[in-house]
Amino acid sequence: MATTSSERIPVDLSQFPSQEVATYRAAALHEAAAQRILVLDGAMGTMIQRHRLEEDEFRGNSLTNHDRPLKGNNDLLSITQPEVIRSIHIAYLEAGADIVETNTFSSTTIAQGDYGLEHLAFEMNRASASIAREAADALSTHDRMRFVAGALGPTNKTASLSPDVNNPGYRAVTFDELAEAYEEQTLGLMAGGADIILIETIFDTLNAKAALFAVETAFDRVGWRLPIMISGTITDASGRTLSGQTTEAFLISMSHAPLFSIGLNCALGAEQLTPYLEVLGTRSPFGVSAYPNAGLPNEMGEYDQGPDAMAQAIEPFLERGWVNVIGGCCGTTPEHIGAIARTAARYSPRPLSPNTSPS
Repeated sequence: MATTSSERIPVDLSQFPSQEVATYRAAALHEAAAQRILVLDGAMGTMIQRHRLEEDEFRGNSLTNHDRPLKGNNDLLSITQPEVIRSIHIAYLEAGADIVETNTFSSTTIAQGDYGLEHLAFEMNRASASIAREAADALSTHDRMRFVAGALGPTNKTASLSPDVNNPGYRAVTFDELAEAYEEQTLGLMAGGADIILIETIFDTLNAKAALFAVETAFDRVGWRLPIMISGTITDASGRTLSGQTTEAFLISMSHAPLFSIGLNCALGAEQLTPYLEVLGTRSPFGVSAYPNAGLPNEMGEYDQGPDAMAQAIEPFLERGWVNVIGGCCGTTPEHIGAIARTAARYSPRPLSPNTSPS
């Protein structure tokens, strides 16, 4: 008999936060979003690069004899270099972020397969959420709670498209495989104390559907829910995701889920993102988020848009009342988030629909 994901991923509820704590934080998030535009943090990878870590630092003490190179596996640092990750969270919180994302963009068994570290997926997520939780709690005050968004990245495989141009019917991953990986990731994030589940940088809606299915499965197993944020990626000037959907089609495809917010991130700078965000800002029944890149990359793949220029670029989103959550993606730093936070503080949030449930 085949082993189900629920059998493979045991759940010890004594290791999870209580339902009461999760419910309290969800209500606080909803209340804060009704009062002000919430600020999401910026790029994790950009900040990690500043530390110029080498192979032995990625390995730490526990993986000195691992048989594959590990440099560049940023998610592993939550286990091997937790102080580096904690310092990045603190920097973003001190700059004005209300929400910090966990360092888990690639913390699925699927993505970690490239490094032979599938067995560490749950612990990567639990440790990452715990680090972010400590940082958020340290900077929270009675008047301003800080929140942790458990990040689920798109993985390095797509369920809708073939990676082999000579075999268009081939798929490198199945829906069930994605769902199993995302369920384990979600459980790890919940165990570590995440307040929100953020399914981000979606280039394939079928991957996102698998993530939503997995998240709901994890909620059922634990016995309580967290708010869900969804963020898609418009890949180029065509205005579509990689799997071919327009922004409106993406919104409709995700609208069956009880979302806290839906939004767009990555691939484009704020100026290029504007017409697509307008679709969400004027039509979404949920809250709306946006965290664009610091402009478009230059010839060297680097981002040149400075903090003040980026804050100016995102200001139309705020002026037009399109967003509830604003932040930064590739190329952004605490300086960018500080400038964005100061700008966002001058504007009111997009009115939340009664359907935007905190839990």
